[in-house]
Amino acid sequence: MRGSLIAVLIGAATLAGCAADAPLQGADRAGHQTLEKMLADADRAAAAGLHVKSHAALKAAAASYPAEKAPWLQMAQMRFDRGNYSDAIVQAQEALQRDPADKQALSIIAVAGLRLSTRSLAELNQQSSLGGSVRSEAQELARTLRNTLGEDVLVPVAGSSRQPKRTAPPIKLPASRSAPNPSTTADPFGALK
Repeated sequence: MRGSLIAVLIGAATLAGCAADAPLQGADRAGHQTLEKMLADADRAAAAGLHVKSHAALKAAAASYPAEKAPWLQMAQMRFDRGNYSDAIVQAQEALQRDPADKQALSIIAVAGLRLSTRSLAELNQQSSLGGSVRSEAQELARTLRNTLGEDVLVPVAGSSRQPKRTAPPIKLPASRSAPNPSTTADPFGALK
């Protein structure tokens, strides 16, 4: 009898040990939430309009899973969608440190950078402060962007019904690379159009 009691106790202890090793719903064996659950929690918070809570959940996911790019991509996309382009760039760069070929991160950086540049150029235009080498460099960058995108105009005029070009014409640079005198030009961004 005593032998069977010991066998039953050993069996019960074994079963209890197995039950303790069973994975918890949404958590790993160490008691940490899985990355998927943390990302889903962040998504639910964002969908409910709780952006601070969503961002905190993503920061926690990034800290718990430092080799994963997904939390950084989600933070970058969230910041981009809310118009915080500088933070979006920083967080997309974090994702690129984990996966240098990630197209979403590269796209966020490219478009957010262009939006920041556009905003800065507009502010400089309002202050009539764009001139000299900055103006020349901006014109050269605009030419490069137009060529790369295959567009005649980078920022179309509102209400314009122009169709974008499908192929870019070769860029013909003037013989003289000096910028026109900003004081004689009514629209300092005329060459950027």
